[in-house]
Amino acid sequence: MDIMQILALVIPSAIYLAAPLILTALGGLFSERSGVVNIGLEGLMVMGAFTGIVITLTLEGMGVGGASTWIAMLVAIVIGALFSLFHAVASISFRADQIVSGVALNFLAVGLCVFLVRLFYNKGQTDYIQNRVYRFDVPVLSDIPIIGPLFFSSAYITSYIAILLAVIVYFIVFYTPFGLRLRSVGEHPMAADTMGINVNKMRYIGVMLSGAFAGLGGAVFAVTFSGNFSATTILGQGFMALAALIFGKWHPLGAMGAALFFGLAQALSITGQQIPLLANVPSVYLLIAPYVLTILALAGFVGRAEGPKAIGKPYVKGSR
Repeated sequence: MDIMQILALVIPSAIYLAAPLILTALGGLFSERSGVVNIGLEGLMVMGAFTGIVITLTLEGMGVGGASTWIAMLVAIVIGALFSLFHAVASISFRADQIVSGVALNFLAVGLCVFLVRLFYNKGQTDYIQNRVYRFDVPVLSDIPIIGPLFFSSAYITSYIAILLAVIVYFIVFYTPFGLRLRSVGEHPMAADTMGINVNKMRYIGVMLSGAFAGLGGAVFAVTFSGNFSATTILGQGFMALAALIFGKWHPLGAMGAALFFGLAQALSITGQQIPLLANVPSVYLLIAPYVLTILALAGFVGRAEGPKAIGKPYVKGSR
């Protein structure tokens, strides 16, 4: 197996595995740029994955066909945004500890979804969906020498959507009045308040956007990779997305780059046995590699990554 064959095996897998991480990290960016820590990204992904699979199965039973997956992803966006309100109300209105609230959100999501799966299907997991998002070769672009096989062959459209959304979020956060208001309430909420910006309203919007993006990220993972839902469908991806956000220094393009790095680590853990250099490495080492690299990345870079100055601090009108 030559180098091009190895790259053609690893890079497309890395891009598609990074898509849910990119989407969820973008969601975390909206919340944390507004000043609200969101440890609950894992739980929001769980809700998105559950919704994506259950809605797809329901629509398939109604004979909707191929559109069922895309409708399910839209519903997952809505459910993720609504479910994030638990965290928003607790951390913004009641000024509860944001870390504790996020952790509680994770436990609530897993417990609720497992309960509903057993209620709906009388077993520990759902059935497998028939209409999944499958790989495809991008017309014309996949024929480009060298680049085509690496970036435009055996690709998922959800990967390109995630990358496009990262660029759009970058523009929104740094080049629009909404983005300026969002960043201002995360950096200096009292100054923003004196300028007539409703701090709590902006933070609610930030948290709900985080739920929408994380819900979409969970649904994308479920309908492209797992094909069904169980308690272990989302297993650490939300925390990896949070790590990508911190590693990327709360910047949309930085978070995308970090997510692609973690996607590469996941791709190597899946395809490693097919690569000559990694064929003799025990599979358990390859399986834990993404999580070890996540820890190493944060240990090496988080010290130099400075988040929004007011992150994690509840705002009380009139306080300093």
